[in-house]
Amino acid sequence: MFKTVVTTLALSLAAGPAAAQEKAPRGEKEQKAIARIQQLGGLAMELAQNDPRLEVSYQQSDGKFTDDYLTPLKDLKNVVYLNLRGKDVTDASLAQLKDMTSLTRLHLEKTKITDKGLENLKGLTNLEYLNLYGTAVTDAGLEHLKGLKKLKDVYLWQTKVTDAGVANLKKALPQVEIVRGFELEKPKEEKKPAAAAAAKPKEEKKPDAKAVAKPKEEKKPDAKKPEAKKEEAKPKK
Repeated sequence: MFKTVVTTLALSLAAGPAAAQEKAPRGEKEQKAIARIQQLGGLAMELAQNDPRLEVSYQQSDGKFTDDYLTPLKDLKNVVYLNLRGKDVTDASLAQLKDMTSLTRLHLEKTKITDKGLENLKGLTNLEYLNLYGTAVTDAGLEHLKGLKKLKDVYLWQTKVTDAGVANLKKALPQVEIVRGFELEKPKEEKKPAAAAAAKPKEEKKPDAKAVAKPKEEKKPDAKKPEAKKEEAKPKK
């Protein structure tokens, strides 16, 4: 009995902090930060009813994007998804993401960032997904990602990254899947037909000469004139 009570108590203590974290109300700073994001036209919502981690996106915002849009993030400790696709995000803007170590997914496609901006991502040790499609990033920028050991997917469509840069990053992070877009995939050459098949088509076999000979002329009746009938013998007088 005593052993059962101790075991139950130990399990309760182990699960207590996690359960408390899930059910604990957000602090005043967090509430204000979420309200500010929504005021700016963004979205800040929990991943699930029993998962208090946050997803923040500014895809719904149609106002001019400035660094002020990212300022509220410093008061949110458990943002895991951040979507800044197509916004006027600059290298200076990314400095505000330095301490967001909870991030696992980051969308920066179609933004104004360069290699210099990626230096601010070095500390995002939990990052698993990074989309840099349509940016000015080069091989030099990929050097800043080598320390992100949990990185699994990197999208580099329409960037200035080369094959050498990709190979270099893959060497440091063998597990990472790098997608560079379909435009880089050379179309497969159509399989050439075998030499015999590719040769000029054989001429159609001419029909047998005998078969095409002129049809035999119908046999004309004998041209000889029919013999004159012999005169009947006159009866003797």
